[in-house]
Order: sequence, then C-alpha cells, then structure tokens
Amino acid sequence: MTTAAFIGLGVMGYPMAGHLANAGLTVRVWNRTAAKSEQWAREYSGTGCSTIGEAVKDADVVLTCVGADRDLKAVYEGEEGILAGAAPGAVLVDHTTASAGIAEYLAEAARNKGMGFIDAPVSGGQQGAENGKLTIMCGGSEADYAKVQPVMAHYSRALNLMGPAGSGQKTKMVNQIAIAGLVQGLSEALHFAEQAGLDVARVVDVISKGAAQSWQMENRSGTMIAGEFEHGFAVDWMRKDLGICLEEARKVNASLPVAALVDQFYADVQAMGGKRWDTSSLIQRLRKFR
Repeated sequence: MTTAAFIGLGVMGYPMAGHLANAGLTVRVWNRTAAKSEQWAREYSGTGCSTIGEAVKDADVVLTCVGADRDLKAVYEGEEGILAGAAPGAVLVDHTTASAGIAEYLAEAARNKGMGFIDAPVSGGQQGAENGKLTIMCGGSEADYAKVQPVMAHYSRALNLMGPAGSGQKTKMVNQIAIAGLVQGLSEALHFAEQAGLDVARVVDVISKGAAQSWQMENRSGTMIAGEFEHGFAVDWMRKDLGICLEEARKVNASLPVAALVDQFYADVQAMGGKRWDTSSLIQRLRKFR
C-alpha cells in the first residue's frame, strides 16, 4: 500500500500523517479546518486537499483520527464522505477512540462497499504520536490487518490485532479503565506524602524502584508535584473515553465502580477550570478539597 489518505490532523493525526510522508508514502490529507491541511503540506511531502473526496480517491488506505462517534459519521457518510469517495479494495483504518458500536457499524458499511475496515485506537498520547511510538489495538479481519500493518508500523511501537471489528475499541476501553484507577491512586499517594510533610520527590525516587512503579509515576509525578498540567491528554477527552467505557460496561454486564467514581472526580476537575488539563490533574482536586 503506497497511497494513503489521512483524515483529521489534530495533535495525534498531524504527526502520524507526517510519519507516513517521511516513510515515502504518497500522502493526501484533509482536515475540517483547511488551514491545518495547508500547514501540514508545507511541512511534509504530501498534498493538502480541500475535500474528503479529493483526499480518498484511489487511495490504498484511508486513515481517520477525529474526535468521537458523531465526527466519524460526519466524515464517513454522505455524498462527500469516505464511503462514497474511496475505491473498492481500499482498507479504512480508524484511529479515533470511539465506541465499539460505531466500529462495527462502519465495518459493515465498508464491507457493503467492497472495502476493508480496521478499528485501531491508539495509546501513547501526543508524545507517542510525535515520536512514532504509539501502541495500537486493532479490530477487524486478519486479511485487512495484514494489508495495513506495515503502514501503521511507521508510527507504532506495539501493534496487535485483538479480534473482529470493535475489538480494538474494547481493548482501548480496558486501557482507559486501568489508567483511571492508577492516576487516582498516584494522586492520593502524592497528596498523602505532601500532607505528611515528606520530601515528595525523594519518596517517588524510592518507591519508583519497587512494585509501585508505573508509566504515570515515571512520566507525570514531577509535573504533578509542581502543579503543572498544561500538557498531555486532556480531562475532557478522558471523560469522553470513560463515558464510552461505562456505556459498554452496561451492555456487557461489567461492574466498574472505580472507573465511575474517577469519572465524577474528573467532573470536579472540569468544574475547577481544568477541562484541558492533563489527566494527572486529579491531584489538584485533592489539594482543593483537603
């Protein structure tokens, strides 16, 4: 697959499309804000397109990375959408963190058009996208995955097919459920250390060598201690993701009491003005309400 269309140039999609261009693929991009496509085309060897149809025409693979279910329907459906403009035989890959239901819906719609579909949500944040080291969880057929795996490899460090359509999204839900509890636990631990009068940085240096160690501790404890949150994965997006998790949990009869509680804690952070703060800002809620 040598010709790729990339739809959605946010903080994730922009560098991901860039990795494809740097790898030598022919890349055409489209973004709802046209200026972003033009900016990308000036920075990378590729073409900024004014319509989705122009971007996806005759592309071997069409990749999307947008906001949520409603945004996916907006770019996939209609006379100007991906399903209408992409060629039979193309494989559609969606990197949006969305519901399993929309993945299953789009997979069926793609099949009806003679196209493949892979739901492929990512983990690793903006830094992972920029460094080309994302973890990608995929759902779809083995045949479609085999076609696009070399394309996604240009910006991933871990890439796995988890099962049929929707399995990638469900795996991403597992990831977000785990992170929610972990960040709250780390926030409580650091808050306790502060209140107990300990040198918090020294505490982290010690416990990070043992069983308490985590990616969040290694990469976020310093900014949490300093009260710096203007970076990383926004609280607004985490609440969107946890909403998806809780909805799916009701469907599959799974109990998520901690995730539901942390979701409400994030609502408190939003009310504090932290909608765009990093998810590690849960500690600020504890500092406020102590």
